[in-house]
Amino acid sequence: MRLATIDLLRAAYGRHALGAFNVSSMEQVHGLFRGAERAQAPVIVQFTRVMRNYAHPRMLAAMLEAAEGIYPGVVFACHHDHGDEASCAEAIASGDYNSVMIDASHHPFEENVAITRRVVEQAHARGIAVEAELGLLQGIEDEMSVDAKEAILTDPAQAEEFVSRTGCDSLAVAIGTSHGAYKFSGKQGLHFDRLAEIQKRLPGYPLVLHGGSAVPVREVERINAAGGKLDASASGVAESELPRAIASGITKVNIGTDGRLIWTRVHREFFQKSPKEFDFMQPGKTYMEEFAAFVAAKCATLGAAGQAVASAILADVEPGFQPGGKSQGHHE
Repeated sequence: MRLATIDLLRAAYGRHALGAFNVSSMEQVHGLFRGAERAQAPVIVQFTRVMRNYAHPRMLAAMLEAAEGIYPGVVFACHHDHGDEASCAEAIASGDYNSVMIDASHHPFEENVAITRRVVEQAHARGIAVEAELGLLQGIEDEMSVDAKEAILTDPAQAEEFVSRTGCDSLAVAIGTSHGAYKFSGKQGLHFDRLAEIQKRLPGYPLVLHGGSAVPVREVERINAAGGKLDASASGVAESELPRAIASGITKVNIGTDGRLIWTRVHREFFQKSPKEFDFMQPGKTYMEEFAAFVAAKCATLGAAGQAVASAILADVEPGFQPGGKSQGHHE
């Protein structure tokens, strides 16, 4: 059952976080829907601009349509992740997405506001929600200066101004994470003090954690044991930190790297143990099951397990309204 992203965010706020999984292949789509079905959890299916270029937008849309028919009980929304202005316009026009993310965070603040506002106007005219980003999603290294760390993290006052001026429906905040397998060094972790300041200025407003993969040490070790050469320092967001982040307004957690690590581990181990094999379907079957188990476990960690029916009911009560009470597309 496909629902509006904004309705799933509203239903989740303060209760659990939505796992937003980046996928690009048939095996990943099957694994994601099987895991969500197993956990009875609402999820967000994410296709990035790079994935759209890799697989073709029509192929991704067709896979998702097929999955909806194969797994009719799964509650989900479809999101275009990390788009630029052009790809967001294409995604909005396609009618295949419930939300888009415009990533203009690398531009100066005023330009980010202007670009985001243009995307919001296009999207809201079609009933589509918009996620934006403020701050830089880069790992905070121990040896960085205080000034450098502050420049990377999202400024709470700017966040409040940004949301007010753009009308975006959710905001990806920089609180210490990055994309990829090397998110932190030393004893670094999420900056909860900064997150608390942002939530105080934007009460009831859905915040998004990008770079939410855990990057388990055991996965890295198994990949390397099977011939990989990942740096042993690879690390991600500790799962023990997620409940605290959810209580501080994080309503959507993006997960991409962990799915790739599982894919790499499964295939490396299979072909290392069976070097004469060349049938990709054998490790593919294993991957679908491993990814499904991972998705189900992650949804449980996010508090979303067993929430699919409740999310659908809550979304049906006042569809189109944000946690803060403003109707989508009518921001002040």
